[in-house]
Amino acid sequence: MDLIKNPHDRFFKETLSDLETARDFLVHYLPQDLLEYVDLGRIHPEKESFIEKELEELFSDLLVKTKINGKDGYFYFLFEHKSYFSKNISLQLLKYMIRIWEHKMNKEKMTDLPVIIPLVVYHGEEGWKVGSTLGDRISGFSALPESVRKYIPNYQYLLYDLSPMGKEEIKGTVKLRIFLEILRTIFIKDRETFLQTLRRSLIALEEIEGQTKGTEYFETLIRYIMNARHDITFTEVYDITKTISTERSEWVMTIAEQLFKEGMEKGIEQGIEQGIEQGIEKGIEKGIEKGKLEVAQKMLLNGMSVDLVQRVTELPLEAIQRLQKRNKN
Repeated sequence: MDLIKNPHDRFFKETLSDLETARDFLVHYLPQDLLEYVDLGRIHPEKESFIEKELEELFSDLLVKTKINGKDGYFYFLFEHKSYFSKNISLQLLKYMIRIWEHKMNKEKMTDLPVIIPLVVYHGEEGWKVGSTLGDRISGFSALPESVRKYIPNYQYLLYDLSPMGKEEIKGTVKLRIFLEILRTIFIKDRETFLQTLRRSLIALEEIEGQTKGTEYFETLIRYIMNARHDITFTEVYDITKTISTERSEWVMTIAEQLFKEGMEKGIEQGIEQGIEQGIEKGIEKGIEKGKLEVAQKMLLNGMSVDLVQRVTELPLEAIQRLQKRNKN
């Protein structure tokens, strides 16, 4: 539906910026011999991103501060949210780690470089097929004699392959398991398989303690699915949710209304900008109407009622009925 920009980024950050979930991930997925040197009681997600603007559609990142071996250190999560893997991920990670070190030296006046442990979270359609060291991308690296190899930068990153082909076991508390299960199936072409995952996730969500927490993550989950899956309608999500929780099924429609309103506002803004560029008042008016019509069309295709479409868009009933008729033809 494309109602919000970068839905994968938002889902990733809203989930792992939660201290309990970030800690839960590290507990269940870090190698044991590394975990024993990490102070899990001192975890703090930071706000800065180190990814280039032109790559924000493909990657998200999250820097998590902690204590590693008694000193300030960091875990750097790089989330690859396209449907295929990147061969140059080790090079990208190195570039981002250098940016982090430069940021710490320039902005925080650090004199020594802190430890940074890189982690890649991948959930594409095909399995991960490249090695997990920088040396794997350097021609003939493994065949080099030690007297040469010792002068060449190399490091290893932790990989979590959540693709349908990956062998990563889903572990952790309810929220983390829901997050990972949805990531694993979000690109899967079989709609029924995804809808089954959604149903299991909604049932599991009922286990989250605290009504507010459960409701907040329910909204995060629904917003992500409806922006990342173009073949799933709000009506389908509503029907599935209703079999599990009547209260939450009503919240689905509230989220739908909010999302469509947000989408319409963006469409109107774009229309106004286009109208201003044309330098004519009529151009602005046409742009506003175009934004409303596009949202009305999306709402109808998602099974929304004419009354709801009219309430959100404030379009004349006749205009909505014309769209409805056109969809049926």
